[in-house]
Amino acid sequence: MSEQERFDRLRLIRSPRIGPVSYRQLLARFGTAGAALRAIPDLAARGGGKASVAGAGAIEREIAASRALGARYLLMGDADYPALLEQFEGAPPALIVRGDAALAAGQCIAMVGARNASAAAVRFARTLAQDLGQRGAVVVSGLARGIDTAAHQGSVGSGTIGVIACGLDVVFPPENRDLQAQIADSGLLVTEHPPGVQPLARHFPARNRIIAGLAVGTVVVEAAPKSGSLITARLAGEAGREVMAVPGSPLDPRAQGCNQLMQAYRVAQPTIH
Repeated sequence: MSEQERFDRLRLIRSPRIGPVSYRQLLARFGTAGAALRAIPDLAARGGGKASVAGAGAIEREIAASRALGARYLLMGDADYPALLEQFEGAPPALIVRGDAALAAGQCIAMVGARNASAAAVRFARTLAQDLGQRGAVVVSGLARGIDTAAHQGSVGSGTIGVIACGLDVVFPPENRDLQAQIADSGLLVTEHPPGVQPLARHFPARNRIIAGLAVGTVVVEAAPKSGSLITARLAGEAGREVMAVPGSPLDPRAQGCNQLMQAYRVAQPTIH
């Protein structure tokens, strides 16, 4: 696609009230992002409201800030936009990445779990990630405390993808500053947010869909019921991807989510004798 179309597509997804679904609908209807941008005010007026589009100056500043970080954009439709993620419903139209984008085309396995994970679960996650890397898999996780951190630590030498819920220039949690920098240099750091965006609560479920979307399967190592890790597992399952869980003690609330996942699978898929 032309540079102008790329610029217009970024303007479109950054425009108020335009999400991944409406973005796709507008492109399908008008053919180009430029035509969609010109049509938005009239469409809003017909509905009795007002709408604005992202200004060109704001997009120019965002692009300059991303380039200053050594990052680049992967837009939906680009040859190197992750193919598995593009199949995912609600996939982000624009990703900002730093590092080796070719990792996203590999055999990716997501690994997620509790932030307040047990020491045993952390050791298991680190070892499993290392073993997966030695077998050629790319480990995807969310750079959170606990299991995510252990997964990245175990696979950073073989190839890991960190998906964050903020801008590339923001480090969260702060203690992962060195790990995040290491992933950006030797792995792949991915976000859908422009530089400067802070990690708000609503960003984490959206981040989870990227983690699930990049991977052929998701492993939950330790998770409480109703945790973000189970959101990732649910999204993966709904998309027809593999979902795997590590069993834990029935007395440990941090393992209840994994145990429930396995129980739900046994109910849905009874053993055939």
